[in-house]
Amino acid sequence: MQGNFSLLSLFTGRDLMTLCVSIILVVASIMSWAIIIEKIRLWRFQKRNPVSVKPTDNLDTIVDKLIIPFDKNLWFLSMVSYVAPFIGLFGTVWGVMNSFAAIGVNQSVSIGVIAPGLAVALGTTALGLIAAVPAAIAYNVFSKYSDDLYDRLSDSVKEMKHK
Repeated sequence: MQGNFSLLSLFTGRDLMTLCVSIILVVASIMSWAIIIEKIRLWRFQKRNPVSVKPTDNLDTIVDKLIIPFDKNLWFLSMVSYVAPFIGLFGTVWGVMNSFAAIGVNQSVSIGVIAPGLAVALGTTALGLIAAVPAAIAYNVFSKYSDDLYDRLSDSVKEMKHK
Protein backbone atom coordinates (compact mmCIF):
# COMPACT_ATOMS: atom_id res chain seq x y z
CA MET A 1 0.00 0.00 0.00
CA GLN A 2 2.94 2.35 0.37
CA GLY A 3 2.95 5.05 -2.28
CA ASN A 4 -0.14 3.52 -3.90
CA PHE A 5 -3.07 4.68 -1.79
CA SER A 6 -6.58 4.58 -3.20
CA LEU A 7 -10.08 4.54 -1.78
CA LEU A 8 -10.40 0.88 -2.73
CA SER A 9 -7.20 0.01 -0.87
CA LEU A 10 -8.68 1.68 2.21
CA PHE A 11 -11.28 -1.10 2.41
CA THR A 12 -9.34 -4.04 1.00
CA GLY A 13 -5.86 -3.61 2.46
CA ARG A 14 -3.10 -5.89 1.35
CA ASP A 15 -4.15 -9.07 3.10
CA LEU A 16 -6.84 -11.68 2.74
CA MET A 17 -8.38 -11.10 6.18
CA THR A 18 -9.09 -7.41 5.55
CA LEU A 19 -10.54 -8.27 2.15
CA CYS A 20 -12.81 -10.95 3.69
CA VAL A 21 -14.01 -8.58 6.43
CA SER A 22 -14.76 -5.90 3.84
CA ILE A 23 -16.59 -8.30 1.54
CA ILE A 24 -18.72 -9.64 4.40
CA LEU A 25 -19.68 -6.11 5.42
CA VAL A 26 -20.44 -4.97 1.87
CA VAL A 27 -22.57 -8.06 1.19
CA ALA A 28 -24.43 -7.57 4.49
CA SER A 29 -25.05 -3.93 3.60
CA ILE A 30 -26.33 -4.78 0.11
CA MET A 31 -28.64 -7.47 1.49
CA SER A 32 -29.90 -5.07 4.16
CA TRP A 33 -30.69 -2.41 1.57
CA ALA A 34 -32.50 -5.00 -0.56
CA ILE A 35 -34.67 -5.88 2.44
CA ILE A 36 -35.20 -2.20 3.27
CA ILE A 37 -36.35 -1.46 -0.27
CA GLU A 38 -38.63 -4.51 -0.22
CA LYS A 39 -40.18 -3.35 3.08
CA ILE A 40 -40.68 0.21 1.81
CA ARG A 41 -42.54 -1.17 -1.21
CA LEU A 42 -44.59 -3.53 0.95
CA TRP A 43 -45.62 -0.78 3.39
CA ARG A 44 -46.48 1.62 0.55
CA PHE A 45 -48.66 -1.09 -1.01
CA GLN A 46 -50.25 -1.73 2.38
CA LYS A 47 -50.98 1.97 2.75
CA ARG A 48 -52.86 2.00 -0.58
CA ASN A 49 -54.50 -1.41 0.00
CA PRO A 50 -54.86 -1.87 3.77
CA VAL A 51 -54.71 -5.37 5.16
CA SER A 52 -57.91 -6.20 6.99
CA VAL A 53 -59.68 -9.09 8.67
CA LYS A 54 -62.93 -10.33 7.17
CA PRO A 55 -65.63 -12.11 9.16
CA THR A 56 -65.26 -15.13 6.85
CA ASP A 57 -61.58 -15.58 7.81
CA ASN A 58 -60.44 -18.07 10.41
CA LEU A 59 -60.27 -15.57 13.24
CA ASP A 60 -57.95 -17.72 15.36
CA THR A 61 -55.09 -17.75 12.83
CA ILE A 62 -55.69 -14.91 10.37
CA VAL A 63 -53.67 -12.24 12.18
CA ASP A 64 -50.55 -14.41 12.31
CA LYS A 65 -50.91 -15.25 8.62
CA LEU A 66 -51.48 -11.64 7.57
CA ILE A 67 -48.47 -10.34 9.50
CA ILE A 68 -45.94 -12.84 8.06
CA PRO A 69 -44.89 -10.75 5.02
CA PHE A 70 -44.36 -7.70 7.23
CA ASP A 71 -42.11 -9.60 9.67
CA LYS A 72 -40.24 -11.50 6.96
CA ASN A 73 -36.45 -10.88 6.99
CA LEU A 74 -36.54 -8.44 9.88
CA TRP A 75 -34.32 -10.90 11.74
CA PHE A 76 -31.58 -10.23 9.17
CA LEU A 77 -31.73 -6.47 9.72
CA SER A 78 -31.51 -7.06 13.46
CA MET A 79 -28.54 -9.37 13.04
CA VAL A 80 -26.65 -6.96 10.76
CA SER A 81 -27.30 -4.05 13.10
CA TYR A 82 -25.88 -6.05 15.98
CA VAL A 83 -23.02 -7.98 14.35
CA ALA A 84 -21.63 -5.59 11.70
CA PRO A 85 -19.96 -3.22 14.18
CA PHE A 86 -18.15 -6.18 15.75
CA ILE A 87 -16.99 -7.42 12.36
CA GLY A 88 -15.79 -3.88 11.60
CA LEU A 89 -14.06 -3.80 14.99
CA PHE A 90 -12.32 -7.06 14.15
CA GLY A 91 -11.07 -5.43 10.94
CA THR A 92 -9.89 -2.48 13.01
CA VAL A 93 -7.94 -4.70 15.37
CA TRP A 94 -6.48 -6.57 12.41
CA GLY A 95 -5.34 -3.31 10.79
CA VAL A 96 -3.76 -2.06 14.01
CA MET A 97 -1.95 -5.39 14.40
CA ASN A 98 -0.64 -4.97 10.85
CA SER A 99 0.61 -1.50 11.74
CA PHE A 100 2.49 -2.87 14.75
CA ALA A 101 3.89 -5.66 12.58
CA ALA A 102 5.08 -3.03 10.07
CA ILE A 103 6.79 -1.15 12.90
CA GLY A 104 8.57 -4.34 13.88
CA VAL A 105 9.66 -5.15 10.34
CA ASN A 106 10.81 -1.62 9.50
CA GLN A 107 12.22 -0.89 12.99
CA SER A 108 10.68 2.54 12.51
CA VAL A 109 7.75 4.44 13.92
CA SER A 110 7.27 6.90 11.09
CA ILE A 111 3.84 7.94 9.87
CA GLY A 112 4.55 6.22 6.55
CA VAL A 113 4.87 2.91 8.35
CA ILE A 114 1.85 3.27 10.63
CA ALA A 115 -0.63 5.18 8.46
CA PRO A 116 -1.50 2.52 5.85
CA GLY A 117 -2.50 -0.08 8.46
CA LEU A 118 -4.43 2.45 10.50
CA ALA A 119 -6.23 3.76 7.41
CA VAL A 120 -7.35 0.23 6.54
CA ALA A 121 -8.35 -0.32 10.17
CA LEU A 122 -10.53 2.77 10.15
CA GLY A 123 -11.92 1.78 6.74
CA THR A 124 -13.26 -1.50 8.11
CA THR A 125 -14.72 0.37 11.08
CA ALA A 126 -16.54 2.67 8.66
CA LEU A 127 -17.84 -0.29 6.64
CA GLY A 128 -19.17 -1.88 9.83
CA LEU A 129 -21.07 1.28 10.69
CA ILE A 130 -22.25 1.78 7.11
CA ALA A 131 -23.81 -1.68 7.28
CA ALA A 132 -25.13 -1.47 10.85
CA VAL A 133 -26.72 1.97 11.12
CA PRO A 134 -29.27 1.71 8.26
CA ALA A 135 -30.08 -1.87 9.31
CA ALA A 136 -30.71 -0.79 12.92
CA ILE A 137 -32.90 2.12 11.90
CA ALA A 138 -34.87 0.04 9.40
CA TYR A 139 -35.30 -2.83 11.85
CA ASN A 140 -36.74 -0.54 14.51
CA VAL A 141 -39.02 1.34 12.10
CA PHE A 142 -40.39 -1.75 10.38
CA SER A 143 -40.76 -3.66 13.65
CA LYS A 144 -42.81 -0.80 15.05
CA TYR A 145 -44.99 -0.68 11.91
CA SER A 146 -45.44 -4.45 12.06
CA ASP A 147 -46.31 -4.39 15.76
CA ASP A 148 -48.84 -1.62 15.19
CA LEU A 149 -50.43 -3.54 12.31
CA TYR A 150 -50.55 -6.69 14.44
CA ASP A 151 -52.26 -4.79 17.26
CA ARG A 152 -54.78 -3.23 14.86
CA LEU A 153 -55.62 -6.60 13.28
CA SER A 154 -55.85 -8.27 16.70
CA ASP A 155 -58.24 -5.59 17.87
CA SER A 156 -60.37 -6.17 14.75
CA VAL A 157 -60.51 -9.90 15.48
CA LYS A 158 -61.49 -9.26 19.11
CA GLU A 159 -64.32 -6.98 17.98
CA MET A 160 -65.58 -9.58 15.50
CA LYS A 161 -65.50 -12.33 18.11
CA HIS A 162 -67.54 -10.25 20.55
CA LYS A 163 -70.25 -9.47 18.05
